[in-house]
Amino acid sequence: MNITKMITAGVFAIVLLLGAVGYTVLRTPAEASAPISAIPLASSSASASSTGTAAQATTATTTDVDVILAQIVQAESEARFVIDEVLNNAPKTVVGTTDEVAGELAVNPQDPSQTRVGTIQVNARTLTTDSDFRNRAIKNQILSTDQYEFITFTPIEIVGLPAAGAGGATYSFQIVGDLTIRDVTKQVTFDVTATPTAETRLEGTAQTTIRYADYGITIPQVRQVASVSDNVRLEIDFVATPQ
Repeated sequence: MNITKMITAGVFAIVLLLGAVGYTVLRTPAEASAPISAIPLASSSASASSTGTAAQATTATTTDVDVILAQIVQAESEARFVIDEVLNNAPKTVVGTTDEVAGELAVNPQDPSQTRVGTIQVNARTLTTDSDFRNRAIKNQILSTDQYEFITFTPIEIVGLPAAGAGGATYSFQIVGDLTIRDVTKQVTFDVTATPTAETRLEGTAQTTIRYADYGITIPQVRQVASVSDNVRLEIDFVATPQ
């Protein structure tokens, strides 16, 4: 093979490689398969019951007197991830958001220790940031949302809720559970703050910090990005009402 043919073959190989990489990153990701909806508590593979300093774990059902069955209101709720990076030699905080978050819970306002929380789902295909290029990279390369549409949190235990409720009080507690991203599941703890702002309305926030490498996630190197934090914060602002 002469030098001209070698150069031609090399250029052809590079073009093929760049085309494959470009297709992987830039192709249009799959859209949400359907509007997200809450998995009913009775159908959840598991749900968390509360344990607190003044109460033992309970097995309250949604048929108990005074128990309110509520679902996350998507129009008033938001799930997001927050991660820090250095972009073009300047620190930047990247935030990805979606209102496609769903879950069901059962609350007894007179006895918060009876609270139960079902599976929480977030549709990863609907996460968006301030960059379309980043959105495609997140969905096509990082989270592989064509294959893994949902991020799922399955609660195991609620810690820190009291046995007696107080009208208008704000409750700070933790929910321990299994977080599944792509095909990897790890146990995490969400710190939660919730306030009953009306008789049948609950507002709150939940957050936890994870190492994305623990879920087998790698972030592709980009020339403009000097570094990316090892940790990512996951947050949910939620409103829950009876449906």
